[in-house]
This record gives sequence, structure tokens and C-alpha cells, in this order.
Amino acid sequence: MRITILTLFPEMFAPLFGSILGRAQRDGKICIDVVDIRKYTQDKHLKCDDYPFGGGAGMVMMAQPIGSAVEALDPEHRARRVYLSPKGRRFCQETVYEYAACEQLLLLCGHYEGVDQRAIDLFFDEELSIGDYVLTGGELPAMVVTDCVARYAEGVLSPGSLVQESFSERLLEYPQYTRPVEYRGLTVPEVLRSGNHAEIDKWRRERALEITRKNRPDLLGEEPR
Repeated sequence: MRITILTLFPEMFAPLFGSILGRAQRDGKICIDVVDIRKYTQDKHLKCDDYPFGGGAGMVMMAQPIGSAVEALDPEHRARRVYLSPKGRRFCQETVYEYAACEQLLLLCGHYEGVDQRAIDLFFDEELSIGDYVLTGGELPAMVVTDCVARYAEGVLSPGSLVQESFSERLLEYPQYTRPVEYRGLTVPEVLRSGNHAEIDKWRRERALEITRKNRPDLLGEEPR
């Protein structure tokens, strides 16, 4: 899988090159390419934004640098092209599975007051939001999408790690424990130390249902209390 990220602030993406994703890239399981949009501007001062027509606060990212970058990096439109925007459809686990089936993703990080609509209309397949709030730019959403999707690339994680986790069965994950058995008066549930896998599975599902019913009843088709 190849994920290309277009941004005005490539220095923000250091977290994508450490830990699990860093190892996956070194092992050739995935490729994450962070591209500075300024490399594609035709302005001699490397300008990539301008004042909005019609007035208003802030600046708008120009269409030309974005369009030139997309045409250079994905000339045959093989990538799923996504603009990270508060106006987009909401990102969820089903979207992760959808994107994970793609060989290539191209993500555009907006900034300032947004992006010239012509760049979106001409070069992008969709707009995507990670939640009902506004950030200073699309860099953090791009990292969220990349981290979520890259986990499903072959060889990044062990298959078992992707089976029983939050949202895998429309349930939030059950509690996890490790050594020591006792910490500050709290003890690991006895069933987890019993070796009885049927009882352990039953306990985990019951706890997952409890947590989901408390924190996300909508996943169970229930109304919030």
C-alpha cells in the first residue's frame, strides 16, 4: 500500500515514521510519502495561498499548486484521492476497510480557511471528516486516516491483533490486564488467570457489551440513557 500526503507543513508528520508504522515502512510493507505542496507552485516566492474572492477572514489555498502536485504524483488517477475537510462524510471503521482495499491513497491536507473549490472539483474523489469539529488544518486528520488504514496492510500487524478490537463487531474492546497480578489494591480478574478459555471469552464479551452499552449505546441500536 502507498499513501501520499499533500501538505504545506511536512514537518508535522514525524509520528508516522516511528513505532509500528516506521518499522512497517522499513520492512517494505507500506510506503508513506509526505509531499510539500510548495514544490509545485508556479509562484517565484513559493506562494500557495491567497485572499478569498468575496471577502472574509483568512487565506485560501490556491488550486494551481494542488492540481500540479496531483497530476505529477498520480497522473493516471490510480489513487483514491481524498480531501480532509470538516465538510466531508464522517470517517468510521467501515471507511477504514474501504480504504484498506485500495492500493494507493492520496490525501490532501487543507489549511487556513480551506482550499479553492476548483481544486476539489477537478482533482479529488471525495471529502472526508474525522469528526464534528474544526482543526487548524488537515494534517492531524491525515495522520489519523493513515494510521488507521495502514494497520490493515499485509504484514504491518499480526492478524490476531485485528480480530478482537474496538468496532470489529460493533462492540468496544474489553478491558486488558498484564503483570503484576495486584497493583495498588486492584487485582486482575480471576477468570483471566484461570486458563479456561471458554470462560475467558464469555467474560470478555460480557465486559465488551457493558462498556459499549455505557459509552456507545448507538452501536447496539440503543438510545443513550
